Order: sequence, then structure tokens, then C-alpha cells
Amino acid sequence: MKTEEINQKVVFYTTPEKVYNAIMNSELHGKFTGSPAEIGEKPGDAYSAYDGYITGEILQLEPFHRIIKTWIAHEDGWPENHISVVNFEFNPIASGTEMIFIQTGVPAEKKESITQGWIDFYWEPMQDMFLEKGINI
Repeated sequence: MKTEEINQKVVFYTTPEKVYNAIMNSELHGKFTGSPAEIGEKPGDAYSAYDGYITGEILQLEPFHRIIKTWIAHEDGWPENHISVVNFEFNPIASGTEMIFIQTGVPAEKKESITQGWIDFYWEPMQDMFLEKGINI
């Protein structure tokens, strides 16, 4: 199976701590996705998002700077038991946080839909959550 890599850069107008917590905190993750999430707290812990559509294991955490996890999609066309790896890196910038996102091991035929999925189901809803007034994140 041929695999590809997804590379995205996103600017969030908030702190690296808040972006990190949105990805790693089950309650906040569920808030911006609108679906239940169960996220462990340390390397070796399991996680699931979008009500089990995505599952994996936390590989590495550098609080407020980096998250590395395995990533398995439970959908048609994703090879059974195939594992990709996602890497989120958070860098403070004058306007907030620059996040560098890399996903390796994406089946070539799924790259386009997974690439757009990150934008539609993660980055845009996270931006909306950070811009909500009166929300303590």
C-alpha cells in the first residue's frame, strides 16, 4: 500500500496552552467536535475521538509544545489495523499560536479526504471555539 504525508500549518489566535488543551482534554475536544472523546493523559494511554471514528495511542507529550499519537480511522477504505502517526507542534507567535501538523502513513487514496477533514472537522471548529465570548478554555 502506498502511503502519503499530510503537512498543514495553522495559526490560532490564542495561546499554545489553549490549543494543546483543546486537543488533549476530553471535554474540550468533545466541545469543538460535537462528539464524545476519551483522551488519556500520558504516553501509552489510549484515546478515541468522534465517538470512536478515530482511535489510537499517545506516543509522546511535551506539554503545550508537542503531541505525537498513533491515528487509526474506522471508515470504509482505511486498511484494517493500519496505523498512521500524527504530530502537532505548537509555537508561540505574536498573534497567538502557529501549529505545525504532520500526519504520516496516510493511505494514498485517502489523503485528499483526510487532508480536508482536518480543516473541516478540527481547525475550523477549534478556531470557532476560541473566538466564542465568555468561554473559559
